[in-house]
Amino acid sequence: MQIRLPGRVEPVVVPEPGWAGCYPPPVSRRVYAAAHVAAHPGGDVIDWESTMRFRDHLWAHGFGVAEAMDTAQRGMGLSWEQARELIARSAERKRGAAGLVCGVGTDQLRDGERYPISRIIGAYAEQMAFVQGAGAGVVLMASRALAASARGAGDYLDVYGELLRQAERPVILHWLGEAFDPALRGYWGSGEFGAAADTVIELIERADGRVDGVKLSVLDAGREVALRRRLPAGVRLYTGDDFNYAELIRGDAQGHSDALLGAFAAITGPAAAALAALDRGDLAGYDAAIAPTVPLSRLIFEPPTYHYKVGVAFLAWLNGLQPHFAMLGGLERQRPAGHLIRVFELAAAARALTDPELAAERMASLLSRFEEGWAA
Repeated sequence: MQIRLPGRVEPVVVPEPGWAGCYPPPVSRRVYAAAHVAAHPGGDVIDWESTMRFRDHLWAHGFGVAEAMDTAQRGMGLSWEQARELIARSAERKRGAAGLVCGVGTDQLRDGERYPISRIIGAYAEQMAFVQGAGAGVVLMASRALAASARGAGDYLDVYGELLRQAERPVILHWLGEAFDPALRGYWGSGEFGAAADTVIELIERADGRVDGVKLSVLDAGREVALRRRLPAGVRLYTGDDFNYAELIRGDAQGHSDALLGAFAAITGPAAAALAALDRGDLAGYDAAIAPTVPLSRLIFEPPTYHYKVGVAFLAWLNGLQPHFAMLGGLERQRPAGHLIRVFELAAAARALTDPELAAERMASLLSRFEEGWAA
């Protein structure tokens, strides 16, 4: 299948992907894909059928689902009330905790205000009780309210320490860098990575086994490896590095990262094939499948990085997993036409388009919309 794209001399070839239609969960790595939310045209109403079908797609490829995270537009269009319904629907769909973890935050509290620490703990605790009651695992998300209100590392230790005491089973800590959310600058009580890491390590050491792992999204492979090597035995480092995941998951002689990535929702087929190769000890096969996805992911997550959700929804639409390229709040228009054209091109190169004919047809329809006034 070929399609002509603006500014390209030659037609772009969209190859058959060549991946299997489903994969078992990998055994050599623990992996979660952070899933987005599909919307009906107009951007105000969630398309529940498509949203749930996308989760089925991820589970079928062996990924756990990280639900109601920033990929689902938490803090950028998805309210806590909507997140509650999303969590409940996913838990019912999955019927069991295995393969489902859910974001627990403080987004009942309004942004831009300072709150007493007890109020922040209460907001977190309300959400954690709901997630645990649904039978899902907990991801303690970074909190804008805590970032605005904490006076230092001690407040972070107090808040998270209390929440860990309330946890029914080990949780994942969520460390989201300011590239993903500028309101989280200085999280863990310091703008310096080493000092912030000291606080996280102290928290884990105090936690008496209640921390399963740390999800780190700072887009710096060197810092991730440094933190990974400091973690106590049995505590996982879940990479959230959508630029350097290939090398971090592959690992080195001293260890590897597991993964909780928004990128997996965009590169599901090739990533699943790569992880299956890794399970077989086929490093060449892993590299061959995963390497072409890296330029695609780097483009999807280019600055402003927090608009990466557009690329995830765009590829879900191209792959027939939702009938409309629509997001809550009309977020799909936050990336210009040129960006989306390049995403299509790199998705074809990565063999991340599951139905070449459908993808080309939908891209052609979008090109006509660009001519009608989509931002260039």
